[in-house]
Amino acid sequence: MVGKVDHIGIAVKNLDEALKFYEDILGMKCVDKEVVEEQKVKVAFLPIGDTEVELLESTEENGPIAKFIEKKGEGIQHIAYRVDDIEKAIEELKEKGIKMIDEKPRYGAGGAKIAFLHPKSTFGVLIELCQRD
Repeated sequence: MVGKVDHIGIAVKNLDEALKFYEDILGMKCVDKEVVEEQKVKVAFLPIGDTEVELLESTEENGPIAKFIEKKGEGIQHIAYRVDDIEKAIEELKEKGIKMIDEKPRYGAGGAKIAFLHPKSTFGVLIELCQRD
């Protein structure tokens, strides 16, 4: 079902400060930034090998990333796996008894179709399915 790790989402309080670390210290390069209004998040993309690091800063105090940081602190928020057909993947997971946060795909950063699995079904890990056309 999954093809590869598409990206690792990391929640940060300050995107610019986090980028200084990833670029100046680790030598990675930000190739794009985007605001996803629907998810109340500002995103920076840092490719590495066949995957990328996705830094996520909340654009609103009550956004999902702000709530995550308030509860757990900054750090890895989700792991995204690439799928070829997200609708089919969602149906297969539901048939296998996996609880979904998103039962239908929604718009994600970078123009991807995304859907999240509920961490109660994935041993505490927030997993995102990601389809890129």
